[in-house]
Amino acid sequence: MAESQTANVKVPLFSANRERTGEIEVSGEIFGRTGPDSLMYEAVRMQMAKRRSGTAATKTRGLISGGGRKPWRQKGTGRARSGSTRSPIWRHGGTIFGPQPRDYSYKMPKKAWRRALTLALSDRARSGKMIVVEALELSEAKTKQAKAALEALGLTHALIVLSDDEKNFFRGARNLAAHKVLPLAGINVYDVLNYDELLMSTKTARALEARFAGSDSR
Repeated sequence: MAESQTANVKVPLFSANRERTGEIEVSGEIFGRTGPDSLMYEAVRMQMAKRRSGTAATKTRGLISGGGRKPWRQKGTGRARSGSTRSPIWRHGGTIFGPQPRDYSYKMPKKAWRRALTLALSDRARSGKMIVVEALELSEAKTKQAKAALEALGLTHALIVLSDDEKNFFRGARNLAAHKVLPLAGINVYDVLNYDELLMSTKTARALEARFAGSDSR
């Protein structure tokens, strides 16, 4: 499917009690894009590869404790010269060319990553799973208050993306096991697609538009 770009789109705007108060017009370059699902797949695959780590490992002579003293003098003993009891040819010595933890991470082009992220955000907006509220504010950075606010919105498994000014909500909601809170700079394709709903305020939506303004996300 060829990727295309649409004009600005309108998404519902809600109050703190999930009552629809109107609509908000957002950039079509970020929230109204269509394109191949394979690009989002590649972005998620890259993120999962970064989290993967090899478990097979052996100790080289430099990783084994002891062996700092020369076992015997260099000459005059009639034995082969030796510098350490941790030599690979000794019992309990190190391993030569043994397996080491493998790095599976790789990077996709930055423009492709941006396109994948805008496709993920557009998918959430198009399917009605992006909840934009007027504000995400708490009087105190308390988990109890954050939980009550999310219950009032009817959210059970949400990704909450917050701007830098919404620190109280970030601190209050970060300990909730059913939800995940991310700063605006940490938004990514995997988390956007992995959670049932995407929650943000109008301030965050505008900050996302500013972040992608002028970037070639096509």
